[in-house]
Amino acid sequence: MTTIAPAGTGSRATLVLGWLSLAGVAALAALGLWWSPADVVQGDSVRLMYVHVPSAILMYAGCSLCALGSLMWLRKRTDGWDTLAQASAELATLFAALTLVTGMLWGRPTWGAYWTWDARLTSTTLLFLLLVGYLALRSVPASADTRARRSAVLGLLLVPNAMIVHYSVDWWNTLHQDATVAKLDPTIDDLMLFTLFAGMVVGGVVFSWLLTHRFRVAWLQRQVDEVSLDRAIVERRAEADLAGHGSTR
Repeated sequence: MTTIAPAGTGSRATLVLGWLSLAGVAALAALGLWWSPADVVQGDSVRLMYVHVPSAILMYAGCSLCALGSLMWLRKRTDGWDTLAQASAELATLFAALTLVTGMLWGRPTWGAYWTWDARLTSTTLLFLLLVGYLALRSVPASADTRARRSAVLGLLLVPNAMIVHYSVDWWNTLHQDATVAKLDPTIDDLMLFTLFAGMVVGGVVFSWLLTHRFRVAWLQRQVDEVSLDRAIVERRAEADLAGHGSTR
């Protein structure tokens, strides 16, 4: 069955998501920079938490979706799942980088250094490098089926690596603080907690908006590549026919 490619990356739904993303980011900036109080220990540096924590969660979400797309491609062998895996991996890479940068900026006033060989930081960096490797593997010249198969195998490794990152503070003695929000009685100011949850919601909306557009761009690129390949095959066949007719004269 032939799937009709979208005519563009925009739609009424993505337009709504886009406006919600803009409004949410503006509201989060007001909450995080002005209305939310400074921490009694970390001071104003705690405001990075409103970007850092949602970024880490979205990194996990991107890895999970990439692994899901990879698994389903191995089962179904349909282009849509492979495209989802590709788009999710790109967003996971983006938010992994944002997690590392905000974590380093947060660590400088808190730990006295931008970088330490902490288990959480090190495992996150390894996950980021795995994501970069995944994207690099997708750019290696190969047939669509071969590229999807190679990528799917690597994509399945993202979830166990993400789990190592998540549980690193429990498995090893690390500088990184334990989970705060996951506790039944979070030790955090009410307005700070509200701002953090707002950051998660806004991050989810932004992630959905970006994923939708990136999926459609990747899908359109796949259709362009298929049309270009079909056209090249037709041209080569036409050249071969002309050469064959010429040799018989």
